[in-house]
Amino acid sequence: MSDEATIAAPSPAPPAPTGPPPKVTNRGRAAAPAASANSETSDIPEYEYFIQPGPRGYPPLTEYLDISEVDMMKRPDESNKIAHHTALYHSDYLIVRRGQEFQVKITFSRPYKPAEDKFALEFVIGSSPQFSKGTYVPVFPTKQRQTTWEGRITNTSDNVVTMAITPAANCIVGKYQMYVAVVTPYGIRRTRKESTRDMYILFNPWVAEDAVFLDDETERQECVMTEMGIIYHGSYDDIAERDWNYGQFNYGILDSCLYIMDRAEMPITNRGDPIKIVRVASAMLNSRDDEGVLVGNWSGDYTYGVAPTSWTGSTDILLTYNSSKMPVCYAQCWVYAAVFNTFLRCLGIPSRVVTNYYSAHDNDGNLKTDIIMDENGKIDRNRTRDSIWNYHCWNECYMSRPDLPPGFGGWQVVDATPQETSDGMYRCGPASVQAIKHGQICFPFDAAFVFAEINSDVVFHSRRKDGTMEPVRVNRTHVGRLVLTKSPGDVTRRDITDQYKFAEGSTEERTVLEKAEEYGCKREKSSPPAADVDVVLPNLEISVGDNFELNVEFENKSDERRTVDAYISGSVVYYTGVASTEFLFLTPRVVIEPKMNKKEVAIVESKKYMKRLVEQANLHFIVTGKIRETGQIITAMKVITLRNPKLIIEVSGRGKVSEEMIATVEFTNPFSFNLENVYIRMEGPGMMEPKSRYYRLVIGGSSLTWTEYFTPQRAGTSRVIATLDCPALRQVQGQASVTISP
Repeated sequence: MSDEATIAAPSPAPPAPTGPPPKVTNRGRAAAPAASANSETSDIPEYEYFIQPGPRGYPPLTEYLDISEVDMMKRPDESNKIAHHTALYHSDYLIVRRGQEFQVKITFSRPYKPAEDKFALEFVIGSSPQFSKGTYVPVFPTKQRQTTWEGRITNTSDNVVTMAITPAANCIVGKYQMYVAVVTPYGIRRTRKESTRDMYILFNPWVAEDAVFLDDETERQECVMTEMGIIYHGSYDDIAERDWNYGQFNYGILDSCLYIMDRAEMPITNRGDPIKIVRVASAMLNSRDDEGVLVGNWSGDYTYGVAPTSWTGSTDILLTYNSSKMPVCYAQCWVYAAVFNTFLRCLGIPSRVVTNYYSAHDNDGNLKTDIIMDENGKIDRNRTRDSIWNYHCWNECYMSRPDLPPGFGGWQVVDATPQETSDGMYRCGPASVQAIKHGQICFPFDAAFVFAEINSDVVFHSRRKDGTMEPVRVNRTHVGRLVLTKSPGDVTRRDITDQYKFAEGSTEERTVLEKAEEYGCKREKSSPPAADVDVVLPNLEISVGDNFELNVEFENKSDERRTVDAYISGSVVYYTGVASTEFLFLTPRVVIEPKMNKKEVAIVESKKYMKRLVEQANLHFIVTGKIRETGQIITAMKVITLRNPKLIIEVSGRGKVSEEMIATVEFTNPFSFNLENVYIRMEGPGMMEPKSRYYRLVIGGSSLTWTEYFTPQRAGTSRVIATLDCPALRQVQGQASVTISP
């Protein structure tokens, strides 16, 4: 036989499979899939026999103790919800906090006899409950037999037994099913599965054993119980406020928060650890890589969703996500932070929204924000990649950090705005604020990124014609200029900059920066000599549509005449510092006598910027220049936030619980042009659910009035807030305080 005959002929490749790929299962890798959905429950058998059936089947258990009724004591005015600070939740279920005792009344078929009768309460969460995993917890009434949850009988009256249960202070947070099980010689008889006996267990910042314990009642009231918040925006020297209804107690919000963890397929067994929960939620609040809650959009085109500036609260966003199972459009940093705040407070984790003014977003992973200029001192916008956000909002949440050395618990930074990936997903934190302040940026999670946001140097580089660059000016104080949050129990702002960084120029600050360098953060080492000419830009309060003068002041600190070839640039910018359009460019030559000042006036006409305005109406002015006599570069930057018209809100009525009231919103279009596709939103915690109204056209100079009826649900002081939004005019707001009596 020839060699050719022994060689097998090649076979054609098998055809490629068609259709969707098969779903990958746990088969062969795990005995069963990990329970990762709180919404999935297990069927616990009503009868569980200890013996094999006889010829006539199982013996009847009816002659033994039976359960007639179970009272979860779940009304808002009953002791459970009052003691556990959960009476404000709009829910028909019992909601308690872990590590703290609650009570349940059980009515038996006859009086309970402790010497003869044995029963237990069983708490179950998830689809595969196991005692060893903490997803099945039996609670016994006797001291002789206790589990991780304590139980005791507090009262017995006829057939009714009142039993107190204390969940472990580190138990899983979520929705449990409760059963009452009676033990007989032949087996266990349980109550049937009924949704009325479902209950929620939350984190407990009032109990010292809980990882989120916060030993300050004023802070607890603010960071857990307060529904109405203030989020700071604008610019460092022109701070603005935005009211926001967190609505953590509103109907359906708690289930929506649990759904977020289900959607992330977070194992049920991890849901007692606040570190793991906030890290998962930080990724899930944005939709970049996991179909999370909110779609980020900074483009200015919001045709297919709601403009970020239009939202008034978190309720609509979370309920829409829970019902549609699709990401909600659209969000920017303060929306991410506000909805994240609702998630945290709803679950019982103390949290607050924080604003950092002049927040560095550095594309190189170092401690430098690089601004490139040509040899004459003119900004090269094509080569300048780093940006400084006028402000950036993130969250702080309070918890212990057993994974870090002692002293680094307390406030932790978490940020849901998708900026950079962390462990492969768009998320940030939890990063210890103490670690950030002391330069311990190696500590998990993402401390180095937050450290750079508040500690970067702004470095101006002069780029030569051969492509080489030389640092000509370093501003070490511009970034992280001010960190604000709302004062607890008040409507004023609180400066917490000193919690993030030591005083500029102090010995401690230098030590911290040196430590950060040891962990790999690169800083600008050079210190170019300061120029002997200063340039100062004024603080201005300008309304949208105004013409104004920009007075640029040059100060000669030397004993000789100085000549500056200056560049004055004005651009419309997004609040992220990214330029949209340049509307002003002047190149004056300024001659300044020794020890004298010289003003250069730039006239800014509204017609040059109005049609180019993007949301939040920020104008960014940069003045750079080169001193002819010395070759030194001078620079100055200023963000001017134009003032928008206001909504006027008036509330009328008796101001009593359950009595109808009227809210009226008024707006006058101050411009000569028409406003089209106008949306107004309005809501108020404890008084008014989110409502909206659409106006196709508001003619220039005309007014609109919207009247809405509402019925307050609870007493106290609250606010009605409203926003107006349209493509030509963003971020118009108004609010009115309301006091409701019982």
